[in-house]
Amino acid sequence: MERSVKFFATTFAVAALSLAGCSPNSSTSAPAAAALPSGIDVAGMDRSVRPGDDFFAFANGGWIKATTIPADKSEFGVATILVDQTRKQTVEIIQDPVNAGPNATPDARKLADFYASYVDEAGIEAKGLAPLKPRLDAIAAIADKRALARAIGETLRADVDPLNATNFETENLLGVFVAQGLNDPDHNVPYLLQGGLGMPDRDYYVSSHPKMAALRAEYKRHVGAILTLAGFSGAAARAARIVDLETKIAKAHATRVDSANVALAQPWQKETLATKAPGIDWSALLEAAGLNDAQTFIVWHPSAVKGLAALVAKEPLDAWKDWLAFHTVNQVTGVLPKAFGAEGFAFYGKALNGTPEQRPRWQRGVDATSFALGEIVGELYVDRHFSADAKAKVRAMVDDLTKAFDKRIDALTWMTPETRTKAKEKLKTLYVGVGYPDKWIDYSSLEIKKDDALGNLQRAELFEYHRQLAKLRQPVDRTEWWMTPQTVNAVNLPLQNALNFPAAILQAPYFDPNRDPAANYGAMGATIGHEISHSFDDQGSQFDAQGRLANWWTPQDLEHFRAAGAALAAQYDAYKPLPDLAINGQQVLSESIADLAGLAAAYDAYQLSLNGRPAHDEDFFIGFAQSWRSKAREEFIRRQIATDGHAPDEFRVATVRNLDPWYTTFNVTPDQKMYLPPEKRVRVW
Repeated sequence: MERSVKFFATTFAVAALSLAGCSPNSSTSAPAAAALPSGIDVAGMDRSVRPGDDFFAFANGGWIKATTIPADKSEFGVATILVDQTRKQTVEIIQDPVNAGPNATPDARKLADFYASYVDEAGIEAKGLAPLKPRLDAIAAIADKRALARAIGETLRADVDPLNATNFETENLLGVFVAQGLNDPDHNVPYLLQGGLGMPDRDYYVSSHPKMAALRAEYKRHVGAILTLAGFSGAAARAARIVDLETKIAKAHATRVDSANVALAQPWQKETLATKAPGIDWSALLEAAGLNDAQTFIVWHPSAVKGLAALVAKEPLDAWKDWLAFHTVNQVTGVLPKAFGAEGFAFYGKALNGTPEQRPRWQRGVDATSFALGEIVGELYVDRHFSADAKAKVRAMVDDLTKAFDKRIDALTWMTPETRTKAKEKLKTLYVGVGYPDKWIDYSSLEIKKDDALGNLQRAELFEYHRQLAKLRQPVDRTEWWMTPQTVNAVNLPLQNALNFPAAILQAPYFDPNRDPAANYGAMGATIGHEISHSFDDQGSQFDAQGRLANWWTPQDLEHFRAAGAALAAQYDAYKPLPDLAINGQQVLSESIADLAGLAAAYDAYQLSLNGRPAHDEDFFIGFAQSWRSKAREEFIRRQIATDGHAPDEFRVATVRNLDPWYTTFNVTPDQKMYLPPEKRVRVW
């Protein structure tokens, strides 16, 4: 279940005066001399649109009309602008003379050397494909299916996350995730997920839509091009064989909706793997993957894992060797000679996401460095860009939201006392991490070389994999972070009953301690509420206060909750981002429930925070809508609808049509397009 907020949105030109007093239904305003900046981008609005007809356009239409998506982006808005800002801050940290000079600390030296190796295009070009040759030679030497299983096991990495970030994509045949057991909060276990595809999801292989058919043809061309660059003979025939194999893999995969259904996951004992999923030599695979000592596995996609194992037995060895060789190259094109990177971008950037131009090398280098050495970057980032005062003010807002949510639980007339007690216990024990983790990762054992871009990337991935495997021998840590401080995002961790709010998202335009609170509560408050609400959405509500998968609902309460979810899913089913493409309401239900409950809780928290001061409800709702300000290319939207648990941003703004205060604030009447009669407004939490 998707836990990340995935803001996508914009630059805010902070207005000098509060919008209150000039909004459609304003009734109060603070004295001019005492007014704080509102944080609302008045110029970016479109007053020709009635709020009740299209609230996204009303709040953002001026910006939408005036903004062109940069050529190196597939979408553009608040989050992408903040990500760009964070990159600039990060590269300054990496290149700081103190951090990059001869007296740098060991960690700072790692940052400087990793980044230097990545941007050294001449050095990468000079090495050619030589750094990959040992691995490719080993694949070519595979002589039987046991050796194949061993080779597959060697590729496994901690590269998926079904519960926190709902990341189901890996080019390796299986994805690995390490966390506490679904029914065992005291022990960490390995989770196994489906994988093996070079395109994002099974739909790209099996859908009959003409757009998908065109992408399949382009993918086959891409596979052949990569093999040609790598010096393989008969590249076109090999590409056809690889795509055919991946199509069979895709047909074995679970759908995106089923992937979000935690109830389908099954605990398998090590000794039963061979009988539950015959066809692959599990002993060889697990030994090569470093998983031989694990006794219990949570198999997230049982049917798919069974199907993948059967394909290993059924499909020709040479097809699997071609598949392994291709993905060995395809996953590291960014640190291979320029022609490989250009071809990788031609498919994954242009064809899949519609992005005309590749981002500059330095930006990709910052991202790679931050991915590989995330908490080294994070510790330095926090030291420079996240104050103790900002942390305290965000913590206070979290407390306000928690209190508001608690009051909302008390006010639920349909909820029985038994369920209410469990819900309040879960809220009371929620761990909230603000800004950065309590303890930092120790990278001292990770070797980084200034002249080895590919090796650095591979060693960093292996370091993280081994760090995750080490958790199998350690106590469960509820305070563990799953995002770095420099990440512009936030996350709910259902197994830990915890939240992470990284430092990079706790800044304007989401949060500004020097502006009127209305926009802060509408933007950052709704984000905090969103993440709290994830603990109580259709997925999170299946976990108890200890993060155990358990039904703590009475039957009648669960029936009511599911009915509300079905009504919300039906709302989203009716939304069409493109004329031939509708949102799957069930696929985005977790995020939609969190958006609705989070916004409602944020509104209540804002009212509680006023303490007699005048309310600026217009700013609250417009601040919320402007926090989702964004534009996206058609290809990006199609990929999002196929693979993502979030609705496109403009439809997340449509959450407001379920809140009664929005109607009174903007005088929304039945003749306006977004109007819902009171009995049709979904009320959850």
